[in-house]
Amino acid sequence: MSTSPVLGFVGLGLMGARMGARLLQAGHTLHVWNRDPAKAQPLVERGAVQAPHLAALAAACDVVMLCVSDTAAVESVVEALAPHLKPGSLVVDFSSIAPDATRRLAAALATRGVGFVDCPVSGGARGAEAGTLVLMAGGADADVERLRPLAAALGQRLTHVGGVGAGQVVKIGNQMIVACNALVLAEVVALAERAGADARALPEALSGGFADSLPFRILVPRMAARDFEKVEWRVKTLAKDLRMASALSGEVSLPMVEAARALYAAHAEAGHDEHDPSTLVLLHAAEQAP
Repeated sequence: MSTSPVLGFVGLGLMGARMGARLLQAGHTLHVWNRDPAKAQPLVERGAVQAPHLAALAAACDVVMLCVSDTAAVESVVEALAPHLKPGSLVVDFSSIAPDATRRLAAALATRGVGFVDCPVSGGARGAEAGTLVLMAGGADADVERLRPLAAALGQRLTHVGGVGAGQVVKIGNQMIVACNALVLAEVVALAERAGADARALPEALSGGFADSLPFRILVPRMAARDFEKVEWRVKTLAKDLRMASALSGEVSLPMVEAARALYAAHAEAGHDEHDPSTLVLLHAAEQAP
């Protein structure tokens, strides 16, 4: 009789903490580790096992899931996990990192008999909490199918988009759309305010039309109200993803991405690195940083 796999989760930030909670709610056995151990405590209180170190988590788990900040962080975590992972285990990376690094990590783990799926997600903290993320998976057919029933607790849809690294390529495309969209939304709010329209009425006025989108529904009300307190994404994350898009582009011209990359860099340097992208409206306004 088959038994449910023991899961590990590394990285309990805005997304990871919520995804871990969804896995616990679905009844999975979950071991957790975070660089700041205090961030693991809410999940421990809900039944997760707090691993003392990455080696212990690797040795205990059949599937290890990662959701950390960038390429360097994933490389560091995988290096610590690798010697202790069981042959036949699976590493799933929900982070958004460089496709070439993803392929190198997967190849190194394959020599140890460990599978790897890059499975970045979209939907933000709200989607992670509600279990409505969309997941884009790159990897071998068998590894992706092994992930699929586990992903049901996390999102509305998992799409197999190709071999290892393909998930990251598709996520970069997603972030290009989201990051550029957020900048245009900030311009729309600022233009409405300066030209005499009520920017707070934009969501009702444009809902259901061609301009509608999840970023529109989330960001425009917050931009119009200057409601920046709750961080649902971070400026630095979108800035990082735009840099990856630029690095991946090769001979493909990405003029909108390059313009967006410069604007995000300027906004981050103005003190908004850790802030929500709703603060992008301040690029066009006289208000000071929150």
